[in-house]
Amino acid sequence: MKKLFVVVCLLVATVGVQAQFEQGKWFVNTSMTGFDLSHSKTEDFHMGISGQAGMFVADNLAIVATLGADWKEAGDVYTGALGGRYYFDQVGIYVGGGLKVKRWDWDIYKTTDLAWGSEVGYAFFLSRTVTIEPAVYYDLSFKNNDYSKFGFKVGFGFYF
Repeated sequence: MKKLFVVVCLLVATVGVQAQFEQGKWFVNTSMTGFDLSHSKTEDFHMGISGQAGMFVADNLAIVATLGADWKEAGDVYTGALGGRYYFDQVGIYVGGGLKVKRWDWDIYKTTDLAWGSEVGYAFFLSRTVTIEPAVYYDLSFKNNDYSKFGFKVGFGFYF
């Protein structure tokens, strides 16, 4: 009986989640990155934040715009991106990707880089509209492979 109750509760929860990924809905997300949870050949410690806004253009498919900043010991990196996310039906797991423009503003080195960013994450709903979104990401630099980065981030999302 307990197993049946748990299955019914999970089914009800996933039906509520599906309603958030419908065409015409919006979301915003703020993420924290870094804290030595990412790896790149050009950086040691860093802390970063980013903000995303997205709109579902079809059920489970969103276009996403991102602005972010990373603060490092050697200097700062500012990022702007445009991409998309696909949410697998009713479970909250998503894959995303897009083109990123990064501005490296270091003390002795300044440059602009293009990168392809990809991520896999999970939108865990705390309520009907608020999520915690852990994700693993990889940024592939087009300019210099040393700028490519693999990492983990945690975000808080709000779905409208």
